[in-house]
Amino acid sequence: MTVTSPPATPQLPPGADPGKRRGLVSRMLEALLTQRVVLLAVLIILVLVGMTLLDVAGLLSGSYNADYLASALISAVPLAMLGLAQLMVILSGKGGIDLSVGSMVSITGVLFGLAYGSWGWGFLAAFGFAVLAGAACGAINGALVAYIGFPPLIATLATYYAFRSLALVISDQKPVNSPEIQAFYSAAQSIEIPLIGGTLPLVPLGIFTFLLPTVVVVWLVLNKTTFGRRLYAIGTNDVAAAWSGINVRPNRMVVYVLSGVISALVAVVTVAQFASARPDAGTSGNGMALPAITIAVLGGVAITGGIGRVAGIVLSTLLIVWLNAGILLAFPGNDGSQYQLLALGLVLIFASLLNGITKRRYGGI
Repeated sequence: MTVTSPPATPQLPPGADPGKRRGLVSRMLEALLTQRVVLLAVLIILVLVGMTLLDVAGLLSGSYNADYLASALISAVPLAMLGLAQLMVILSGKGGIDLSVGSMVSITGVLFGLAYGSWGWGFLAAFGFAVLAGAACGAINGALVAYIGFPPLIATLATYYAFRSLALVISDQKPVNSPEIQAFYSAAQSIEIPLIGGTLPLVPLGIFTFLLPTVVVVWLVLNKTTFGRRLYAIGTNDVAAAWSGINVRPNRMVVYVLSGVISALVAVVTVAQFASARPDAGTSGNGMALPAITIAVLGGVAITGGIGRVAGIVLSTLLIVWLNAGILLAFPGNDGSQYQLLALGLVLIFASLLNGITKRRYGGI
């Protein structure tokens, strides 16, 4: 009788555990898909490393270094702030979106420029006037959406055209560039960071005077107030929120008012950057609304509402800004701006697909 021995078990290298390796890879993949902050941090690193390698290889028209990246942050100020505005509006659910942010930037910027540069008002009075005007524009959007029942897409598209036209009419289609407004350019200058500024590149002043305060306030509102908890509840399921005692309409209207206020702050920043109050500041070219929506979606804000974080908006802004900065060096001239639009579209498609995959597989972002 012949006895056959069992097949030999394959020997693994000492310390190797395939199950643990597969588990680690699975956890890393899950973290990338479910933790948008992790994915954005990885993408930022990839962009920085990739552009730096192109710079070292001599394939860029300029240096992609720390000074260049710091100077590029000047465009991050309005984009991140409007991304935060879109975050709150989209969080409110019911198809929430604000296409009018660019035209609100235009009209409030013109009003600020006229008040401060032509009517002889002081800065604080002109600033307050612009903020109130932005709140009023946002209140119109909020009333149309929350109380009259217009779809947000239609309501804010209509007010986009209305506010844009008013900005042109009020300014007589001319920028306001009086000496006071031109001198206001100092508010957009780059400065050293206190205490450690000597060892770091100069950073745009608007980062400290406008962006960081807005980020902190929005984070506190969403995470530390009852209004923030109500907003997440409304965006997740407004019917259930109403049955739990939340008054949906006024809460939904407030986010549009806040969007108008943030747009007014962006208008003041834009006036400083241009040293001029331009009636097309927020609507020229492709406008400010679409990049802000792209930043919100890329940052992990679910277009259906109820899901989104401030950190995602900040990191997605850095990704877009530094990617665009690299594209301008890789493709000088008008080609660079066109490739920027291509990149923005591809990023939006990528973010939308990723949101869908994450929701189907893991049930969240």
